[in-house]
Amino acid sequence: MLTKILLVCVIVAATLAILISISYWWIFLRNPLRFDITDGMAYILEWQERPMIKSRLGPIVGIGNGRVQAYLGVPYAEPPVGDGRFLAPVAKVPWEIAYDATSFPKIAWQDGGGILGARDPARMSEDSLFLNIFTPSADDATRPVLLWIHGGSYYEGSANEFDGSVLAEQGDVVVVAINYRLGTLGFLDLSALGDEFAGSASNGIRDQLAALQWVRNNISDYGGDPGNITLFGESAGGGSVLSLIATPDADGLYQQAIVHSGGMIETTPTDDTQQLADYLGVSIDELAKTLRAMSPQELVALRGTLSLNTGASVDGTVITRASSEAILDRKENGVPIIAGYNRDEGEFFAMIIPSFFHSRIGGIVGQGVVPGMDSAHYLKELKEAYPGDSGPRHFARIWDELLIRGTTHSAVRASAAGAGGWLYRFDMPVQRGVNRKAGAVHGAEIAFTFNAFASDAPATAFFYHKDDPEVRKLALNWSNTIIQFARSGNPNGAGLPEWPQYTAETREVLILDTDPRVESIPMRADRQRWGDTEESASEFYR
Repeated sequence: MLTKILLVCVIVAATLAILISISYWWIFLRNPLRFDITDGMAYILEWQERPMIKSRLGPIVGIGNGRVQAYLGVPYAEPPVGDGRFLAPVAKVPWEIAYDATSFPKIAWQDGGGILGARDPARMSEDSLFLNIFTPSADDATRPVLLWIHGGSYYEGSANEFDGSVLAEQGDVVVVAINYRLGTLGFLDLSALGDEFAGSASNGIRDQLAALQWVRNNISDYGGDPGNITLFGESAGGGSVLSLIATPDADGLYQQAIVHSGGMIETTPTDDTQQLADYLGVSIDELAKTLRAMSPQELVALRGTLSLNTGASVDGTVITRASSEAILDRKENGVPIIAGYNRDEGEFFAMIIPSFFHSRIGGIVGQGVVPGMDSAHYLKELKEAYPGDSGPRHFARIWDELLIRGTTHSAVRASAAGAGGWLYRFDMPVQRGVNRKAGAVHGAEIAFTFNAFASDAPATAFFYHKDDPEVRKLALNWSNTIIQFARSGNPNGAGLPEWPQYTAETREVLILDTDPRVESIPMRADRQRWGDTEESASEFYR
């Protein structure tokens, strides 16, 4: 009997190894979406100035180039290790010796392989709750503050991949990029193990909230206005912005919000505690102790091994209701929101995810498009609406609709509530570093938001030709629009066409390409499929 069990285990392990090998071949060798992008951040470490300030937490030394100062790896919370693992973050205590903020900090533990290249485990740590600050000067000015939350499906990415120096200099603003716990360390629901773990499914969001509180309390030391903070983020970062909107403890800590390609926050956490206990061979009573004794590498691996759900959810303790409800509940006391999506979002995922996973993953993503509804019925209707779609195109369209619905859903409710919502669509196709047939892929707009083409980073750091005048013009006007919104709560008057709010009545969208313009895009058939049938603001409050 034991021999048979061992034989089955060997067969399963071999099968998994084959699947992993095929996936690797597909994604990194065969895949037509081939990346050729170099580091766009290393040049910052060559800056020669070393400004030192006396912050309220203690002395700190940054790095500067004569126009901008950067304070890298500033801690906003104590390391969440030992008994603090899986618990809420604890605010960083003051220090006495000058803190060295001249190099990029450790990043959160995550899978070693990334789409844009492998991430070095030596750069990972549970002690990763840091933020990077870019400011024209750490003086007494009160500049608008933009707080960036990175994406990566809530299980990869870091603040170290985003250069806020151009925005800081261009707009006389302060830009902050933050790390937060990821994957099983940041979003594993252990609430079934006792009150100690209530809200553990949103520990990554708690980290973001702690960073926001830190910025509110300390950013004046760096030339920022604690009374004018804009949240912005892309993909999981956009979802994180919506998560904070649905987090009551964050109310009043920020004044504007920008959601790039973010899905709605509507679902509740999945209780995987029994599955974890069975896999680890322990009782439920022993599970917390066992998980705390494991290495971070082992914990990170559990997400993929057991297909654990580690994303933002309505846990009931931190995030207390769906993001759409939160926007409507706050009415005119909410914050103005810019939201938007890229024209070819789904092509990115159809290319990087092997086709033999499309059916299974498509079903999961489909549930995210219509949470609380019959996803099988939705997918059937989608196929019927586009009968000519190939398998990969159908899969891509599901991803399209996930992010289109998430952003339209949020913007139209912000307008209906009275705070104001604006919707964009980014259409400029990628030009280099990746297969140009990919189009305006997921994440392509980020360099335009940060106007990274005006930085000193090498030209090979971008998906677009850095010296293309059309690229530079759009990047300048769009980044100025972001700055204008952060300054005033209204995106108009910064170089792009007059941008009306996105309302249920007009459905007007700003198209971002070589010819920026506003178009009415009703999407009635799509909205009918999603259950979003409102044609007037009053219908949201029936």
